[in-house]
Amino acid sequence: MSAPAASTAPSRPLTGRQRPARVVDVELARPLEPIAAELPDGRRYDEAWLVVHLFEEPIGLVPVSLAGGRADVRAQAAAVRHACGDLVGERARLAGVPAAPLLAGTGVELAGEAPFLRRHRAVRPDGPEITVVLCTRNRPDDLRRALASLERQSYPRFGVLVVDNAPSDERTAELVTQYAGSARRVQYVREPRPGLSWARNRALTEVATPVVAWLDDDEEADRHWLAEIACAFAENPRAVAVSGSVVPAELETQPQLWFEQYGGHTKGRGFRPADFHGPDPDGQSALYPLPSFGVGANMAFAKDALVAVGGFDPALGAGTATLGGEDTLVFTQLLLRGGLVLYRPSALTRHYHRPDYDALARQMTGYGVGLTAYYASLLRSDWRLAVPLLRLAPRALRDTFGPGGRRLSGVPDSFPAELLRRKTRGMLAGPFAYLRARRRARALGGGRS
Repeated sequence: MSAPAASTAPSRPLTGRQRPARVVDVELARPLEPIAAELPDGRRYDEAWLVVHLFEEPIGLVPVSLAGGRADVRAQAAAVRHACGDLVGERARLAGVPAAPLLAGTGVELAGEAPFLRRHRAVRPDGPEITVVLCTRNRPDDLRRALASLERQSYPRFGVLVVDNAPSDERTAELVTQYAGSARRVQYVREPRPGLSWARNRALTEVATPVVAWLDDDEEADRHWLAEIACAFAENPRAVAVSGSVVPAELETQPQLWFEQYGGHTKGRGFRPADFHGPDPDGQSALYPLPSFGVGANMAFAKDALVAVGGFDPALGAGTATLGGEDTLVFTQLLLRGGLVLYRPSALTRHYHRPDYDALARQMTGYGVGLTAYYASLLRSDWRLAVPLLRLAPRALRDTFGPGGRRLSGVPDSFPAELLRRKTRGMLAGPFAYLRARRRARALGGGRS
């Protein structure tokens, strides 16, 4: 499928070295410090987005204005109280410390080990073995950064598999050979059929561990990412899947900020853990993934459960006419089978959003195409799902297009309407794209097509 034509919708130009937002990690256990709008190299920012931690546990993503030249301690503390004050109070009680100094930005001294880290220490000796899979194509620099983040993991019981999907050169293979003598063994396999689902399914034939986790090549994993995934599976033996939160690694351009304002990768889920059970988890239908019960940029599965649903549909996903949807489909199928799917926001990754407008426009089109292609794939597998889907249609239309709908909640008025139209046009094209992608998948051979 040809790429969408470049849009003429305006993107706010960056005057001089003005940038939309700084992404700043803050640890509430230590006294907060003012955040300057201008850095020594001359870059100046409108906002700071705080990735908030408490005793190393991620608990929130909080924007704060830098309009006055900086965000002082009082402004940061007020923003944190408003966005995640309840979570701070809960975690403070678990740790046996007062919440007031944490919420005032003055920090607190902890006697002993935080519960968050205590859980990790308990699971480290005999937690599940995990294989982290990175599917990639012709992006060795991004891959190098992702691999470096895995070198810093606090959980030791894992290996890494790089799946090189229909590469046009040997740069990825050459990069992986550099890890041959490292303490962390990185395996390499090439999947010649283009498409993310083909790469994911190839990984399933190579993985021998009980848990398989997926990290995109344009991400970095928080150092406790795998420890949190291991804890989730160890503490919930019935779990078939775990998904975590995805925060922006940077917001250096207006399109990156627009993407995050639209919802990023985990819109509506926040930083509260959630458990989803079976066909109608906690009142959220398995057929209606808003807010998302899982995200492809940060997901892990019990391998046997993933194999039992047939892996990933090769007619869905990046590299096909459908552009996405393969990850959502797998979560839905697991839930429809009665599986337990966990959302654990403290299993955190950082994503480098697309920096330019045309790339964001293509991504919004892809979201629309992938969404309705996902539904086409569901109906192909079981036409009986048409009845519950029809019942959900009015709610989905209200959420997607209605004033005050959940899909647009929090999206500023300055968000380009052209991007929303791109998604709508993509939704109309999705079922037809799925038919084309199915034919292509059959031509490539085998799989679920």
